[in-house]
Amino acid sequence: MSPRNQPNRNSPFTTAGTPIYHQLPRLALVSFFESRWWTFLEAGSHENTPPTISNTLTSRFHRHSNNSSSMAPSTPRLVVPVDLKKKPWEQKLPLHNRWHPEIPSVAEVKTGEFFRIDMVDCTGGAIKDDDSATDVKHADHSTVHYLSGPIRVVDEEGIPANPGDLLAVEICNLGPLPGEEWGFTAIFDRENGGGFLTDHFPCATKAIWYFEGIYAYSPHIPGVRFPGLTHPGIIGTAPSMELLNIWNERERELEENGLKSFKLCEVLHSRPLANLPSTKGCLLGKIPERSREWEKIANEAARTIPGRENGGNCDIKNLSRGSKIYLPVFVEGANFSTGDMHFSQGDGEVSFCGAIEMSGFLELKCEIIRGGMKEYLTPMGPTPLHVNPIFEIGPVEPRFSEWLVFEGISVDESGRQHYLDASVAYKRRISGIVDAPNAVATLAIPTAIFDQDIRPKRNKLPVGPRVVRNPNIPRCSYDGNLPITKNPGATGS
Repeated sequence: MSPRNQPNRNSPFTTAGTPIYHQLPRLALVSFFESRWWTFLEAGSHENTPPTISNTLTSRFHRHSNNSSSMAPSTPRLVVPVDLKKKPWEQKLPLHNRWHPEIPSVAEVKTGEFFRIDMVDCTGGAIKDDDSATDVKHADHSTVHYLSGPIRVVDEEGIPANPGDLLAVEICNLGPLPGEEWGFTAIFDRENGGGFLTDHFPCATKAIWYFEGIYAYSPHIPGVRFPGLTHPGIIGTAPSMELLNIWNERERELEENGLKSFKLCEVLHSRPLANLPSTKGCLLGKIPERSREWEKIANEAARTIPGRENGGNCDIKNLSRGSKIYLPVFVEGANFSTGDMHFSQGDGEVSFCGAIEMSGFLELKCEIIRGGMKEYLTPMGPTPLHVNPIFEIGPVEPRFSEWLVFEGISVDESGRQHYLDASVAYKRRISGIVDAPNAVATLAIPTAIFDQDIRPKRNKLPVGPRVVRNPNIPRCSYDGNLPITKNPGATGS
């Protein structure tokens, strides 16, 4: 036998000089090679014990007999149910719409447990499945977002997550609640919430979407059908009192001393710079409304509008099936909450309610990484609390191969040149930020979502790739007198 064909006596794939696979029955080969790395790590843990056939198969048996994954997983335990016929404060486990360390947990889960959380839409059912935008025009923004939780997390020994730990939350499955396969997209009124394009679109407007499995279509936006990437807009842990004070101080400073102009970057009309704590619309879970405890917490609790160090309202569309979110733990038990489910959303959610909002469910598993904040998160501020979560994007995403891309530069509607102002190019993917004076941004639209070919061509299109106003979409009049931006070069109705 030539040297290259002689068995390597030092190889973990041999016993007594004979390759292990020669000693295995043919039907065991696939099983053997699939598990070989685990087997030899396990066998190597016994000092001076060669990896024989006996302990190889015994190790594999113990691996499966001790691993619940060899059995069909149980149905996820429903820890937070919701009844969409009831108001958020009427739920069996009351919801909450603020962040505060003293909001009590409503359920407890163990690491490794497969569990389910149901949730209402961000408005708690205030927006209806109908052809009127009146509910959007008069929406009460002091109540958003209604969250399910808080949920206390403990390990298998019952020891809770502690400040400084990292909570790994894996999204195993998600979707709309059965019988509620619909959602809405909205533009809020210029003087009631508005949005990042409110100076162009001041009227309250609504589109209803219906779901067919992974696909969505809207009677208000005909000619479009696309697969959604469903995700929770909000998932986060409770802040400590120290972190909550940091939030309130810096946001109050911004609101009181920040830019007061109706315009941002000289072009875009701004919304309120920050939403400070307010008792109006406040829901604090199990804490009785208007009690002394409620009054104290309601005046301190942070709104859920922005994302912060605890995660919160991140609105990251790729946090879908298979994603894992690594959240810092600031209080005992972590007390994480989630809500604001989206069937789909573009990058930026630029209309403020630019996702397809819906009620829904999440099926999750949690893991506690002890001391993980210090080990994995780098503070981005003056204290160890100034950290940001880590997100592991899931493997599931609609596959679009053809896109039509629109470009924007740093020139506003009046023709005025701005210096590298990406907000003028506006809320699109930043493509270039080095070539003064123009920042270059792009907006990419997958062509496959339309029922016709929208690409420019010589024989023209019946509609063409341009913005058109659908006269049948639910819309209210704008009755205010705040400034509106008009594009003098715009054509069409």
